[in-house]
Amino acid sequence: MVKLQTHDAVTLSPAVDALYAEADDWHVNTGGQTIHAKRIQGRWRTFKWLMASVWLVFFLGPYLRWDGRQAVLFDIPNRQYHIFSATILPQDFWMLSLLLLFFAILLAVITALAGRVWCGYFCFQTVWTDVFTWIEEKLEGAPSARRKLDQAPMSVRKARIKGIKHALWLLISFLTGLSFVAWFADAPTLWRGFFIGEAHTAAYVSVALFTAGSYVLAGFLREQTCFWLCPYARIQGVMLDRTTITPTYDAARGEPRGRVKRGTDQDVRTTGDCVDCNQCVAVCPTGVDIRRGQQEGCITCALCLDACDQVMDKVGRPRGLIRYASLDEIEGRPTKRMLSRPRVWVYTLILTGALSGIIYGLTALAPLELKVLHERAPLFVLLSDGSIQNKYTLKILNKTPERVSVAISVAGSNEMTLVGADKPVATEPGGVTPTIVFVRMSKRALVAERQPIVFRAEGVRASGDPAVAERESVFIGPRR
Repeated sequence: MVKLQTHDAVTLSPAVDALYAEADDWHVNTGGQTIHAKRIQGRWRTFKWLMASVWLVFFLGPYLRWDGRQAVLFDIPNRQYHIFSATILPQDFWMLSLLLLFFAILLAVITALAGRVWCGYFCFQTVWTDVFTWIEEKLEGAPSARRKLDQAPMSVRKARIKGIKHALWLLISFLTGLSFVAWFADAPTLWRGFFIGEAHTAAYVSVALFTAGSYVLAGFLREQTCFWLCPYARIQGVMLDRTTITPTYDAARGEPRGRVKRGTDQDVRTTGDCVDCNQCVAVCPTGVDIRRGQQEGCITCALCLDACDQVMDKVGRPRGLIRYASLDEIEGRPTKRMLSRPRVWVYTLILTGALSGIIYGLTALAPLELKVLHERAPLFVLLSDGSIQNKYTLKILNKTPERVSVAISVAGSNEMTLVGADKPVATEPGGVTPTIVFVRMSKRALVAERQPIVFRAEGVRASGDPAVAERESVFIGPRR
C-alpha cells in the first residue's frame, strides 16, 4: 500500500491545498501485494450476488430459440441482426446510436444518484473477479491461509491446489469467450464446429483473446484493472456531487475510535462508535479504508456496510455507522429531493427521447423497404404513338428472413400503364433486389410537367402476413 504524496514545496491556492490534503488520505494499492478480501454474509453481499446473476443471460442467451432460429443473433457476415421476431439491417442502424446514447446517459444518471453502483454490482470485471476469488477461497481457505500459501515454498499440495484453481479459472475464461462468439454465430453449430476445426478463424481468435483477457484481468490484475485500466474510475469524480448517495463513514458518530472494554459504562464512553476493528478494510475487494472518505478505489459495493453492521450488532451499538448517504446528509445539511435536481430532469429528458426513438424504430420496422430511382438521361421518352414514357429503377429491400415474391404496382392516374412488372419480383432475405420498370402515360392525361405517382410493392410472407412498402416519385413530361 502506498500513500499519494502532497507537494509541500509548492505554494498552492487553498482549494488546491484542500484537494491535496484529501488525496493524502487516499490509499491506493499499486500492485505490490495481492488483496485477499474477507468474505462475510449480509444483505449487501446477497444483493451483489443477485445482481451478478444477471450475467447468466450472457451465457444462456445464445441458446434461446425463436421461430426455428437463435432468438438473438448478430449475424455480421450477412449483415442481419435478429432480435426475436425483429430483423434489423444496416439501414436501421441509426437505432444503435440511440441505444448507445441511452446506456451512456443511464450510466451518468446512476453515477450521479448513487455513485459507482455499476462497478460494484454489474461490471463484468467486478463479477468475474468475485467468482474467481470465490473459487480461490473454496480451494485455498480464508485470507490468512491464502497469504500463507502464497508465501510457502512449492510443494505437491500447493501445486495441486494452485493447479485446480487455475484450471477452473481457464475453464470459466474459455466459456466466457465461447459464449461471446455464440452471440454472433448459431450456438449449436458453433459448438459442433469449434472442436473439430470447422469454425471460422475469427471464432478461434476471438475465443483465445477473451480467454486470455478474462484469465489475466479477473485472475491476476483484479482491482488493478479498476485503478489503472478503466477510464470510468477516472471520470467518476466529475459525475458526483454533494447529493450523490455513496457508502459513507459517519465520522461525527464514529470518532474518536476506541476499542471496546468490558465493564465500561456505555453512558460515560469517551470514544465514538467505531471500535477500530478494521473489518470494513478486510472485506473491501479493492483494499481501501472507507473511513478515510470517498476514494478512487471505492467501487460502491457496500460490503463494508455488512461488515460494520455485524460489528455494531456484536457490541450493542446502532447500525449505520457506515451507510449509503450523501455528503450533505453526513454534514447535517438539508438534502435536496431527487426531483429538485436540474441534472435529473436533463438526464430524464435525454433518456426518454432516446428510448422513444428506439421503441418507435422497433415498432415501425417494415418487412419491405422500397426505393425508387428515376432515370435522369433522358428524363422522359416520347413514343411513336404520342405517349410519354419514364424509366425507373426500383430497389426492394427484404428485411425478413425468408424469400418473398413481390408484386409491383403504381398509382397516380387512371391512364397510367406499368411496363416490366408483369411477374412478381423474387426478393432474397436480408438483401436488396433491383428491378427496372417503365411507366407510360398519354400526353393528354398529363396535367403537369411533374406529376406525383406512388409505387407499391406488395408480397405475402410464409406466415400469411402481408409485406407492403410504398414510395412516392414523379412522372416527368414535356413542358406545357
